[in-house]
Amino acid sequence: MNNPAGVIRFLHTIQNLKKTKRTGWVDNGIKQPESIADHMHRMGVMAMLIDDPSLNRDKCIKMAIVHDLAEAVVGDITPHAGVSKEDKYAMENSAMRDFQALLGDTAMAREIVSLWQEYEDAQTPEALLVKDLDKFEMIVQALEYEQSDKKSLQSFFDSTHGKFKHPAVKAWAEVLYAERSLNQ
Repeated sequence: MNNPAGVIRFLHTIQNLKKTKRTGWVDNGIKQPESIADHMHRMGVMAMLIDDPSLNRDKCIKMAIVHDLAEAVVGDITPHAGVSKEDKYAMENSAMRDFQALLGDTAMAREIVSLWQEYEDAQTPEALLVKDLDKFEMIVQALEYEQSDKKSLQSFFDSTHGKFKHPAVKAWAEVLYAERSLNQ
């Protein structure tokens, strides 16, 4: 049995995901930037759209909705923030361990932390897919902001070009690039 008070504290903490705007969009002057929770939600839906029997789709969906949980505590640290990958990992790992302590030694808490760790390790097919979805969701959002805010966000496309590994995500990216070309 989990600790009900710990669950409530956890839920209040992850509310920050709904309130915290994604740093890359804020730094680029986007008028109404998405929240971290917005990003995670669409990634979860994207994972539902993957038709690949070699993957555990349910695991991918769950991983997508927990992969940025630590950002509720540490914030959205981008590669341009001046924080080393090692320090970022240490801060996020600490936040996830704190969440596990709040939620107690339950199967659910262990699953959340395990999914987060699997995503961070990026060694399984499911983690690699979710990494692809993370980057792909960002460029879908970038295109939407290019259209709504009438500005170029080329750096987001440059940072992901040629990085997608899963065939479905590669195909989606090609369609997105074509759509972007038509709108420029």
